[in-house]
Order: sequence, then C-alpha cells, then structure tokens
Amino acid sequence: MMIQELKELGILPTNLGSSTGQNWFATGEDITSNSPVDAQAIATVTCSSHDDYNQICAQAQQAYATWRLVPAPQRGEVIRLFGEKLRALKPALGKLVSYEMGKSLQEGMGEVQEMIDICDFAVGLSRQLYGSTIHSERPSHRMYDQYHPLGIVGIISAFNFPVAVWAWNTALALICGDVVIWKPSEKTPLCAIACQRILADVLKHKDLPEGISNLVIGDKVVGEWMVNDRHIPLISATGSTRMGKIVAQQVAGRLGKTILELGGNNAIIITPDADLNMTTIGAVFGAVGTAGQRCTSTRRLIIHEHVYEQVKASLVKAYAQLKIGDPLLPENHVGPLIDKMAVEHYLDALSEIEKQGGKLIVAGGVLTGKGFESGCYVKPAIAEVENHYEIVQKETFAPILYLIKYKGDVLDAIAIQNDVKQGLSSAIMTNNLREAELFLSAQGSDCGIANVNIGTSGAEIGGAFGGEKDTGGGRESGSDAWKAYMRRQTNTINYSTELPLAQGITFNL
Repeated sequence: MMIQELKELGILPTNLGSSTGQNWFATGEDITSNSPVDAQAIATVTCSSHDDYNQICAQAQQAYATWRLVPAPQRGEVIRLFGEKLRALKPALGKLVSYEMGKSLQEGMGEVQEMIDICDFAVGLSRQLYGSTIHSERPSHRMYDQYHPLGIVGIISAFNFPVAVWAWNTALALICGDVVIWKPSEKTPLCAIACQRILADVLKHKDLPEGISNLVIGDKVVGEWMVNDRHIPLISATGSTRMGKIVAQQVAGRLGKTILELGGNNAIIITPDADLNMTTIGAVFGAVGTAGQRCTSTRRLIIHEHVYEQVKASLVKAYAQLKIGDPLLPENHVGPLIDKMAVEHYLDALSEIEKQGGKLIVAGGVLTGKGFESGCYVKPAIAEVENHYEIVQKETFAPILYLIKYKGDVLDAIAIQNDVKQGLSSAIMTNNLREAELFLSAQGSDCGIANVNIGTSGAEIGGAFGGEKDTGGGRESGSDAWKAYMRRQTNTINYSTELPLAQGITFNL
C-alpha cells in the first residue's frame, strides 16, 4: 500500500525497472529491497550496468558544460524549489525512509527535515561563494582569489542515512556549479530513486538539461567504477573506515579529491559536576537512536568514579522503559537493525565483551515472536568494560553502550576518550566551566565534533560535519564545507604600463 501511495504521489516510478528517463539508467541485474521492519520484499529494482554508467557519465559531462555557466543565485533558485517539494512530500518520504531503513518514524521525518534545512542553507550560500581580495607587493596590481566548480561530484552513501547525506552533498555541489552522480547503498535503493525523481522533476520544470543529478544503483563494483574514473574529480564517500581507506588510496592514485565520512567511536564524558538527569536522556538517545546505527551514536560513557554507580542505576532504569518494535508506530523508541548480518555482528560483539573480561549489566539478545518476525530486532545492551579492550576499540554498528570508570580530573577522562582510532563526535556533561573549556581546548577532544551538555548525535546543518583520524578528515554540510566542492584560483591583474616582477626581480631586454 505504501509503495502504491508513493507512486501516486509521483515519488516512485510506476515501473522500477529499466530506464526511467529521470537521469537514471538501469538495464543490469535486479535486486530486491527488503524492509527490516517486517521482512517484506518492498520492491524489485534494476541496477545500472557498466554501459548504463558510461551513458550517465557522458550525460553528466554534457550537463556540466551548461550548469557551470548558470549564475549561482539562479542555481540557488533550483535548490529552493527542491526544498519546497521536500516540504510538501516530507510525510511520505519520511515514512519510506523509516520503512526501508528501519529507523523510527520521528527519525525518518527528521532526516527529511535535514534535507530541507540544507536546501535553505544552500540557497543563502548561493549568494556567498566569496573569494578574497589580496594586497599585492607590486604597485598598480590587484590580487584576488575566486572559486570555480570542479565538475562531476561522485557521492557514495550508506544505508543508515539513505537521503540526508546525499542531500548534504548534492545541495552544496549544485550550488557550486557541479553536477552529481550518486551511488546509494543497495540496501535502501527506493529512498534513492524517490529523491532522484523529486530533484529531476524540479530540474525538468526549470528546462534544465538531464544529467545535472544522476543515479547509479548497484553493489560495490559500481563504487569502484566511480573511484577509478578520472572524469570524477571529487568522491564524497560515507561508510566504514575499511571502505574509506580503499577509496582514499584509489582516488589519490589518480590525484583526485575525497571527502571521507567514516567510522565513529563516540564518547560522552560525565564529570561529578554533570546534570545527571540531562545526561541520562542524552546518553540513552545517543546509544539507542537508529538502533545504534549512526556514525555519531554514543558508544562509550566515561564516568567519574564519584557518580559512576548513580549514572549506572539511572541508565538501567531508563533501558527498562525502552519500547522496541515497529518504527512506524510513534510509541516505539527502537526499531530493527538493517539486516541479519548486522544482527550477527551485534551478537558477536556481545560474546566478545564477556570473553575479554567485560560484564553485561543490561543483557542483549534477539527478539522473537509477534512483531519481530524479520529477525532484525535486538535488545539494547549495556556493558562495563575497560577502554583498552579490543571490542571497545572497534565500532559495532548496534545498540551496545560501554561504561568506563575514570579517576582523577577531566584531563584523565579526555585521555581515555581520545585513546581510540576514530575521531568523529564527542561530548562532555559538566556544569564546571573549567572542565568544559579544557574539553574544547587544544589539549581536549581530538574529534571533529565536540559538544558540551548535549550528546554525540544530532548535528545541526549550520556546522561542518566530519571527524579526524580514522573518521577520514572530511567535512560536509555547513560552515565553509562548500569549498571542498570547488577549485580555488588566484588572479593577479596589472593595470600599470610597466611589468614589475615579484620579489624585486629585474629582467631587462
């Protein structure tokens, strides 16, 4: 019924196979999108063949020649119209995100809202692609720098945010004068088709050429075509650290550019001066939201010994109140994991915790029976561990929260927090100004995101999103992240009747 409604709204095509005429060519093999909510096959989707990919790339190059000449404010008008369509279609698209990916309906709606927000941000940005004027050392000379579009931007996104991450990249890339080719996760192809159609309708309405926004569906082979394609100067890839390292090496081998948003192992430090009621809410949502499948999910709580038992008791009580089930029902807090492979990783992690000396204080397990027929619903778990355990050093994409006790001052807690390979998001709960400022200082958190008195997840559009170390170093969304989608050019203009050289060099003929 949901799919039929989406087709009637024009979000999904009547025929999900073959070419749709919406900058998406598909004549390859078929894949089936299965919902983790109820194990139902939602639809069969046809993937892109290598010939399809080549056709898409040629179309993208042709469209770029036109799109880069459109004034940036006019490009902003296209994104404004896209945002308006998203507002109108938010309930339907949010429901699809929830059903195909498995996150709660509130989070599905929130993800669509992120798309709307980045459109708003990009519209304003379209009149702010500033360069700088620079004083020249030579008389009667003027220097300045400016930014030009790169060309084709390749976007490789993950299942956990099937629409928002694409929108972050696409809104900025299009504002900057680039065109995009998107390879979504093969686990959430319908969300991608829906987004592609919505934007393609806007582009068609504005009489713009096909090829400005493009979609290729398939497995990792499609991603390999993209990362090795010299016609794509920038690859923005979201996924595991393992995947990111492969992408980085292959793109660097052809001297291309990358934006990498990879794994996280995010911690909240809880000091004796923390507001413990607020801490519990932030920690629980961070740990169980999207069933622990956010790159910003809270994995570790680093708790001072003076408040450790109190925090632990509060968390155990809160976990007992969690409602697990169909994410489309608003009363449920936690939906399913994406598939049974994710469930296996979850169970393996629980086993490793105990093997390595940890103690489960809220036991996990797979839920069965009515409402849990998909086999993808699991219980959020809490374990007491040491930070050096091998399993704690890894990112497990599941609702497992680690409790780690610390002694001493906040610098001791920060040292524990930073002692992992990943560096995405971090937070401290404290009402002590000194602790907060130390956490945000050069000797504090080594993550790309550092929060005070909020959790690790829930980044706003206005700030640059990304992390350090094994998280990849990329930045998307707000602030000046737009610069990654453009090439910088320095210009010098001589308006004198002489030709003085820099550094005082003379050259006379």
